[in-house]
Amino acid sequence: MQHNTYDDDSHYSAITRSKSKIGDLIEIECHNKRNYVGTLMPRYQYTNYKNIIVKLHNGYNVGISTETIKTIKRVGKQTKISAQNHIDYLDSTLPRILLLSTGGTIASSLDYITGAVSPTFDGNEIKKLIPEISKFANIDTEVIFLESSENILHSHWKMIAEKIAANRNLQYVGIIISHGTDTMHYTSAYLSFALVGFRIPIVLVGSQRSLDRPSSDAATNLISAIRFIIEYKSQGVFVAMHEDENDNTVACHIGTRVRKNHTSKRGAFQTIGDKPAFLIHSDGHITKNSNEVFERKFHGAKINLDPHVALIKYYPGYNPKLLECIIDHNYKAIIFEGTGLGHVGNTLYTNIKKATSKNIFVGMTSQCINGIIQMNVYESGRKLIKLGVTPLNMTPETAVVKAMWALGNSDNIHEMQKLMLKNIAFEFK
Repeated sequence: MQHNTYDDDSHYSAITRSKSKIGDLIEIECHNKRNYVGTLMPRYQYTNYKNIIVKLHNGYNVGISTETIKTIKRVGKQTKISAQNHIDYLDSTLPRILLLSTGGTIASSLDYITGAVSPTFDGNEIKKLIPEISKFANIDTEVIFLESSENILHSHWKMIAEKIAANRNLQYVGIIISHGTDTMHYTSAYLSFALVGFRIPIVLVGSQRSLDRPSSDAATNLISAIRFIIEYKSQGVFVAMHEDENDNTVACHIGTRVRKNHTSKRGAFQTIGDKPAFLIHSDGHITKNSNEVFERKFHGAKINLDPHVALIKYYPGYNPKLLECIIDHNYKAIIFEGTGLGHVGNTLYTNIKKATSKNIFVGMTSQCINGIIQMNVYESGRKLIKLGVTPLNMTPETAVVKAMWALGNSDNIHEMQKLMLKNIAFEFK
């Protein structure tokens, strides 16, 4: 993804005249009388071609528009940049881990002109940018795709599961998936159901800051995931992210119980209704908080799914015609994110009855982050149960993913409902 020269574009004639190369110390004089001294850095596929990237002495990168540059002077010889000059080696005494790249902020760089962050790093480049991970394990890398997390579809989930299943007989002690944070909990939920009992741990890792920023949390999250795999050797699917704003602890969450609860802070992820299953501390020890027994027999990957599932967030005044439209468009399951203990307004009762009479599965979750569904407490909840609504004590995100998976791995609505009510991957609150 990196472009190692600037002499392939007319905008960089000043660099060409100065005979500067990647890694050289350069001095830039701008027309606005601002000067910059720093190391000339590579540009990336998604970087604006009308700017250059310079690493200042304080460690921060800046983007400088070529239109503002008056002169460029080479003031120091080329130095090695770790991302460009890392040499791989294998240590036979270390375990092997597979790092699969899918994109997201952890695989992104910042365009210092526009401020936009785009996926540009594959797994091998991540490994080069964080060379200290080679102290813990031999890391094999492979790119499945490079997508921002909002672009990931159910077809991408299957690609990840297929790649993991294809490596089940190789001598890896664990698999790490670098992933965008915004939809990581959907992917972790699907993998939890599709790969129940997989013999080695699967850990999804992301970051809230891109790798090329000094404040990036990527290295701490990735190293902690590696340490967890090597030291604890637990089966299961997990999400490893900062517990809080500090670098002292990374939380390891069960893949079906985790949710992103903050847009930007480092400690954005939380286990719903409980503590994180594990805490990986910077001083080297790992704390287990969960009483769950993660060792289960692997009966093969069950990667089929059916995306004809709707997630409906109920709110006062929700138009029943919207629900009717979903019913008429061949959806096979509807998951409500209802109020409180699991309710929706009576204006939807007629359409809910229509859905269940057509053998469409209707499940109920809650808008509340904590607590469980209890639909027998109030009359409205009891009426919904009589209409065929199934209470689901799991997060709405996990419920919609599980419904897709259950539909893909059952022959009829009755089998699907049994799967929805079975605690398969620690999804129940």
